[in-house]
Parts: sequence; C-alpha cells; structure tokens
Amino acid sequence: MIFISPSKSAQTALLVASLLIPALTTHAAAPSKPAKPNVIFFATDDLNDWVGPLNSGIRAKTPNLDRLAARGVTFQNAQACGTFCAPSRTALFTGRHPSTTGAYTTQVYHHDRPELRPMQVAFQQGGYATYGTGKLFHHPAGYVDLRGWTEFNPRTPAQRKTGWPVDSWRSGAPLPTPEPYSKFTREMRAGTDRTFMEYAPLPNEVEKDMADTQQTEWAINVLKRAHTQPFFLALGLYAPHFPNYAPQKYYDLYPLDEIKLPPTKDGDTDDLPPAIKKFNDRRKATIHDKLNELGEMKEVIRAYLACISYADAMLGRVLDALDASAARDNTVVIFWSDQGYHHGEKGHWGKHSLWERTANIPFIWAGPGIARRANVNATVSAIDTFPTLVELCGLAPDASLEGQSLANVLRQPAQAKDRNVLLCDVLPGGYAIVNNRWRYIHHADGAEELYDVVKDPNEWDNLAPQESYRTVMAELRQSAPKEFVAPGPETNALRLVTEGENFRWEPKPVGSAKKAKSAK
Repeated sequence: MIFISPSKSAQTALLVASLLIPALTTHAAAPSKPAKPNVIFFATDDLNDWVGPLNSGIRAKTPNLDRLAARGVTFQNAQACGTFCAPSRTALFTGRHPSTTGAYTTQVYHHDRPELRPMQVAFQQGGYATYGTGKLFHHPAGYVDLRGWTEFNPRTPAQRKTGWPVDSWRSGAPLPTPEPYSKFTREMRAGTDRTFMEYAPLPNEVEKDMADTQQTEWAINVLKRAHTQPFFLALGLYAPHFPNYAPQKYYDLYPLDEIKLPPTKDGDTDDLPPAIKKFNDRRKATIHDKLNELGEMKEVIRAYLACISYADAMLGRVLDALDASAARDNTVVIFWSDQGYHHGEKGHWGKHSLWERTANIPFIWAGPGIARRANVNATVSAIDTFPTLVELCGLAPDASLEGQSLANVLRQPAQAKDRNVLLCDVLPGGYAIVNNRWRYIHHADGAEELYDVVKDPNEWDNLAPQESYRTVMAELRQSAPKEFVAPGPETNALRLVTEGENFRWEPKPVGSAKKAKSAK
C-alpha cells in the first residue's frame, strides 16, 4: 500500500473543514441514546441463603458477595422459580413458569417448545454479543440450548460431540483419594449415586484444574477482549452442588468446633399431609439419622460452606477482571442460584421441596443506574430476571413473559411493594404461593400446608388444618395459575441423537423401555 501525503493547500483545506464540521453538526445531530449496558450473569447451583448479604442464621464467609451487595441491591426474600435444577433453569431462560411450559421435571424446553425465545436469543436479537460457559442449563447431555450464542464454551473438546454435558467431575477433573471420600457415601450409598452427600478437601494446587475455575478463567478472558458491541456474559458454576469438592484452604475457613447446625424440631413432620410426612420420615431415617449415627453432620455442613466460599472466590476473580476492564462502568452484574438446599431442616436433605430452604435464594443486582448498599425485603422471584433485563437492556418486548420487571425497584428500592409469587412443584397442580407473611403450599393431590413465616420462620407449625385460616388460604389460592399445562416428555422417554457438534432428541421406540428392563 502506498501512502500519498496531501499538498500543503490540501492540508489547509482539511484543517478548516475539520474545524467547521463539528460546529455545523452540533445542532443538526439527534441526541445519542445511552449505551446499552453489558450484562454478567453469574449462576450457582444449590446455593441457599447461607451467604453474608442475606439474613440467615448460618452464614458462609463470602467477602466477594458482600462486595457485590455493597455495589447494588440485595433481595432478601427472592424465591426460586423451580424446586430443582432443570425446571428452575428452564423457567429463568424462557421467562415462563413450568405451569406454562410443561417443563416440571426433566423436560427439554427447546425440544418441546422450540417457538419460545430464550434469554440469550433475545440478547442476540437486541444487538448483543453473547457468551456462555458452565452450568447454565441442566447438566446432563442434551440440555444446553445452543441457539443464540456467539460463543458457548465447553470445558473439554469432547463435550462438543457428546451432547454438550457440563461434565464437571470427569475427563481429567481432580478427584480425591479415596473416591468416594466421605464416610456416608462409602458406607450408605454403595451401588447408588456416589456423588450425593459426597465431599472432600482437595489439594490447593489443583484449584486451577477444577471445572468451575477453568470456566471462570474463560469468562475472565472474554472480559479482557476489546468489545465493539454490548455483551451478555453468562457463567454457571457447579458449586456448591454435591459432590462438595473444594481446595483445602476453603475447608480451613470452617473449623469443625465452630460449625453450627441448622435448627430442627422433634416431631416436625407430625402435622404434614400424610404423603409428605411419609416421604420426609423415610428421608430423615436414611439420611439425617444416618449422618448423626456416623457422626458426620458437621463434616457435611463444613463441606457445603467450603464450596460456597470457593464459589465466592470465583465471583471475586470475575469482579476483579471487570474492574480492570473498559466495561467497568457500564456492566450490570446479576448473582443467582437455581434453588436452595436443605441440610436437615424439617428432617430433609436436598431440594425438591416447596419449603423455605429450597425456595429462598441469593439474588443480587449491581451496575449502572442501580442503587447501592440497598436491601429489598419485598418478595420477588427469579422469574423476574428476564422481564427486568428486557427493560434495562432495551430488548424487544415479549408480552407473554411472566414475572415482573424489577427495573424500577433497582433504581428506587424504597418503592418496592410486597406481592404474591409462584413456585411450581414437579407435578401439575402442585405449587407454593409466597409473600412476606405467608407460605401457602398446595400439593398436586390437593393436600395443603400454610406457614406464618413472620411468627414461624422455621415452618414448624402447619396452620392449614385449622379452620380459622380457610380465608387466608382461599385468598392465596387466587394467585395460582388457573390452568397447568400437561408435562412434556421427560428425557427417560426420549433418546439423544448426536451428529458432530449438534444433537437432537427423538422419542424412544414404543416398548423400548420394557425391552431394556427385561434384558437386564
């Protein structure tokens, strides 16, 4: 390429023009719109309200969540939009409850309802570059919705050709010795799921090799790029989901003699509906009582807390990278968990319940235009995420989104008003209606529970059998869906077909499940 220098007279003309053009265009140009904010969506798995910014009796050490909360708005009474991973994540990414999509359990929404516009597609259509990694959708193969991503990053190349599973604890991921490590897993779970209630401290030096660390590093590298358009960056951690493997240094934050156990009550299940009582009593006998028998209760609690602190450290790395980037002053950060987790409350271990420990989640927003150091006690739902982002980011509206935009509350937290929110169960007709005073639970078989969460925050006293609360329950039922669509096919009725880096779901041949069972 040859560069030709302009003549002196031409240079003079160019100089004059350059001085005149700004003056000529100052009055003619329309006012420019504010730049659309970038978005960092930081997801965790099975994280309950045991974190520093929330008003919980047990709190993990979470300095980076505290740091994020100081920058923004913390919702103290945020409710999950599903009782376990798959339906909760489907509801968030589609902006619709299971009662609308039919995704109550292991359904795959982009197979059953491909016409729905998921969040990442809405961002892409709105002019955003979209980047995703980690556990954003359910973790088995075939759940990731690949539509709408500029880049979706798997941890290993093999994942691209096997249906894109999350695969956090295989394919070279560090594991403890022995494995399984925990006494409960070795003695009580032989031949079953050997990750449930499994935990172990790992050597500090393997932290860099852990899946959540690697996916955090990828997200950080995205932040370091020069971006010419706004971006939506979604990072999903597997922590603190079992197995609770974390580097030793996070275990060291929690000496066993300082571990507090959550409150429990003898006979807590006595006033539950018969089917729920039977399920919980069986679970208490096989998990809670066995942990006590093995003397492992505090070890399991410590492992969960250690994984929370590990996840918090990953958040800190992302916040550091954001602060060092050009996007620092124009990026909304959202911290979210798909649902919480019981550690013996009501005798229950796990999620899959409509009670507080499953439902109450960390939900923190920070960024431009968002109030700082604010707490909102009004009840909200994670289903509010999509409509809020539509308003904040100027995305194309979608009238069928459920939930409510929280954009005004983020700007003016004092204006927040309490409301009834919905949490669907795993069967049509099962749900909870929650507000600051009440948790009303309606099971699919018609059985009911009611808790005054102000007077009874542990949900020990089921008021539903008392005649004096009939009116309260009738009023709360008015907020339930008028119809619950039929469930879509669960994945055990489908087969996953992979074709290179693509995949699709197909119905299994009729009778194949019976044939497979008889062949065993």
